[in-house]
Amino acid sequence: MMLSLDSLWCPEGNLTTLKTKPERDRFKRRTSKSLIPEALLHALPETHRTHRQRRSGTWPRTRSLNAPSPIQQFGPCGRIMKNSAMVMQIQDPASQRLTWYKPPLTVLVIKKVHDATILAPFVQLVHWLVHEKSMVVFVEAAVLDDTLLGEYGDFTAVKERLMTFRAGTDDLTDKIDFIICLGGDGTLLHASSLFQQSVPPVMAFHLGSLGFLTPFEFNNFQEQVLNVLEGHAALTLRSRLQCVVLRKSEEDNKKKPTTILVLNEVVVDRGPSPYLSNIDLFLDGKHITSVQGDGLIVSTPTGSTAYAVAAGASMIHPAVPAIMVTPICPHSLSFRPIVVPAGVELKIALSPEARNAMWVSFDGRSRQALQHGDSLYVTTSVYPVPSICAQDQISDWFDSLAECLHWNVRKKQKQVDELSDLTLSSSDTLEEIENNHHDLRPTDT
Repeated sequence: MMLSLDSLWCPEGNLTTLKTKPERDRFKRRTSKSLIPEALLHALPETHRTHRQRRSGTWPRTRSLNAPSPIQQFGPCGRIMKNSAMVMQIQDPASQRLTWYKPPLTVLVIKKVHDATILAPFVQLVHWLVHEKSMVVFVEAAVLDDTLLGEYGDFTAVKERLMTFRAGTDDLTDKIDFIICLGGDGTLLHASSLFQQSVPPVMAFHLGSLGFLTPFEFNNFQEQVLNVLEGHAALTLRSRLQCVVLRKSEEDNKKKPTTILVLNEVVVDRGPSPYLSNIDLFLDGKHITSVQGDGLIVSTPTGSTAYAVAAGASMIHPAVPAIMVTPICPHSLSFRPIVVPAGVELKIALSPEARNAMWVSFDGRSRQALQHGDSLYVTTSVYPVPSICAQDQISDWFDSLAECLHWNVRKKQKQVDELSDLTLSSSDTLEEIENNHHDLRPTDT
């Protein structure tokens, strides 16, 4: 649906569609009555609250996650020039929900490798998907090579019905309807790397060590997967970065440059060299700065809670359209992390004065060296990762901050039980000081 800038913030309608002044006044009174969602003003019965926590994405939001549309007139004379760019296609992130236009039939199950604790949940899930839901299940070929799986009788019965593929060799484009991850954040990053274009919806179960990106618990997986298959799910569209490596040798040979999509970050560093990195950073063709230090992190909002936050960057909600640029140990006291609009294109190249090559890695993989004349171009991809929420976009993120990163954990300040005693003791102290001051004065002679 095409929306004008005037209508982006109206949750129940568009002011421009209300013809008469009384109608507009009533609409304004109705929509600006309170900033607090009405559902929060009245306590719900315990049964309703429990049911809400079980369902995915049922938090009753009444406000858009998009910023309000700015006023376009400034003072008595100034205003924004009208042009075709003022009509944009913008959807409130809080309203992004999963829907199936046909029932999903194929599911890709990705499990954490070399972890024996995940074998039992993996067998339970695969057995249920094949025998109870009659779905076609894809797994990586390396998963079947695990000898410990032979100890599970249920898996032996279902093994022959599994479809296998090899990462980097087999193309899964348009073959997978739905992805289930069992493990930690690395399983979601791996799922992202398998799809360098459109990504199927991803449901991630927390069976790893950190689990910032895996909001689902495995205890009642049948009910939770059924909710998703029925379309009862909110989505967080996690933006990815499109990284293009353009080498000087490839320019001469007119070879197609390498393109990689990353979910967390692309990292440029000095590699094994003892010298500082000396990297030029361009934004939309304009030279911004030269980075002298250990390197540079270019991350998505999802990646802001990974390497970037360890290097001193802020944490950004994944619904915020932005790209983060964070230096790694810069040899400058004033080089702070910055956030730039999601639509810009960054170019990273070695400075002419650089003493060594720079090394680049994409979500911790595909590490390679870039020499003088090579360039790395980074911008926001049009292919996000649709991550299914356990609750909603806001609750999941703050729960992860609290549970995984222990954000703002501190002992509570003790309450003063008897404020009057404190006031009296303070006044007594003042009186004592004043009396002592009088006693110390020299007497008249």
